[in-house]
Amino acid sequence: MYDFVFTRLQYDSGNWDVDQRMPSNLLDSLVQYTTLEVDPEERIVPLRDPAMLGAPFCYMAGHRLVQFDRRERANFERYVRNGGFVFADDCNHDVDGLFARSFEAQMAAIFGPEALHKIPNDHPLYHAFFDFDDGPPATSFELNGWGDDLVHDYLKAIEIDGRIGVLYSNKDYGCEWDYDYRNKRWLAQDNTRFGVNVVMHALTR
Repeated sequence: MYDFVFTRLQYDSGNWDVDQRMPSNLLDSLVQYTTLEVDPEERIVPLRDPAMLGAPFCYMAGHRLVQFDRRERANFERYVRNGGFVFADDCNHDVDGLFARSFEAQMAAIFGPEALHKIPNDHPLYHAFFDFDDGPPATSFELNGWGDDLVHDYLKAIEIDGRIGVLYSNKDYGCEWDYDYRNKRWLAQDNTRFGVNVVMHALTR
């Protein structure tokens, strides 16, 4: 039995199947840095499938519209309220893009208009494994001036009973980490280390 399984949520609207090399890259980091027993294969589970309710960690991303149907919405809410963790990443890295606007509207409809809020940069997430004293690390997409031409110096979350149930990023970490894991040797510092923090926080909170 594995300690960690990377579960990607497939939703009917939009384009859920982005950054296809990212999961294997992040899984490599978990093997390299932690003692977790990691399933080497990404698992893709439809959001409307009750099987997703048993996953300790789920990932969803995209560029386009997010519009949950009735069963998707019910599963998403049940999963989050019952202790699940969703890491949602906007591949547009744009606060006014279609994914951002539609995903945030879905969260407001399910959990209330004030539920999704900025988390402070001293949140335990940033020290769950590696230390990120300045909060979420910037991505090359932000630094190159793509998207809305802003470096987002915060992440947002929906917290249930003091724990993060939904972690939401406009920073496009998925595309930032979407390269063959063997190419890490060319980096001055492995940029997937923050992904290790996200996973470890999800598993230990």
